[in-house]
Amino acid sequence: MTKPTGTVRIAAVGDIHLGGKGLEPPLQMLFSQVSEHADILALCGDLTDRGDPEEARLMAKALATVTVPIVAVLGNHDYECGKVSEVTRVLSDAGVRVLDGDADELLGIGFAGVKGFAGGFGRGALGPWGEPLIKQFVREAVDEALKLETALSRLRTERKVALLHYSPIVGTVLGEPPEIYPYLGSGRLEEPLTRYPVDVVFHGHAHHGAIEGRARGDVPVYNVSWMLLQRTFPNRPAFRVVELPVGDHPVEKPLDMPGVTPLRRVTDRPGA
Repeated sequence: MTKPTGTVRIAAVGDIHLGGKGLEPPLQMLFSQVSEHADILALCGDLTDRGDPEEARLMAKALATVTVPIVAVLGNHDYECGKVSEVTRVLSDAGVRVLDGDADELLGIGFAGVKGFAGGFGRGALGPWGEPLIKQFVREAVDEALKLETALSRLRTERKVALLHYSPIVGTVLGEPPEIYPYLGSGRLEEPLTRYPVDVVFHGHAHHGAIEGRARGDVPVYNVSWMLLQRTFPNRPAFRVVELPVGDHPVEKPLDMPGVTPLRRVTDRPGA
């Protein structure tokens, strides 16, 4: 593939929950707009409501209208039925690049993706002490962080994106009840981002959290839960579009579309 030059637009959304009662968006309307506004679609988990392969087949059918490359991670709901391999296979057969500790390159941009896990942030993070089940829980969070680090270490592109379901920072879960912060993400996921810096992080899961925050190093982190995007930006398509320059001659002017965030500088427009 020839290395592109210019600007690549990434549309990101998560928490579609296809199959959930009254939860999922009107998919045909949502996905029909992606190809017009973006060059890549990034899906941040909870694509299905119960992880039923039939839900995955319906998702694959809906995604058939998207004409740009699609990259995804799964979420906790996609694990519910214990049929992750089948769900992954259905989506992969539909052309979706499903990442689970993997790295991929699309249009000159490197993607590293994991589901992530819970555990809390900062001083509130659960430690591996006490009962074996507690240690096992913390081990899962550590393993997901290690998978992210391994995926990031494999990227050789100038521009890099981390794709998660759980949040790596507390900043994008603010707005949720404080009692459930530990279930919405893990600060351990932020650690690999300091060793292998990225341009932007996308995640979902926190339906009532904050729309964006910053990881260490001032890296922008966007919560792209569909429900949150719908409430925050009711008059535009419910996905977050971010521009990244690639190649030696990036364009000098961002596309004139409401909701596009150009990331040529770290200090992008709040709420864009």
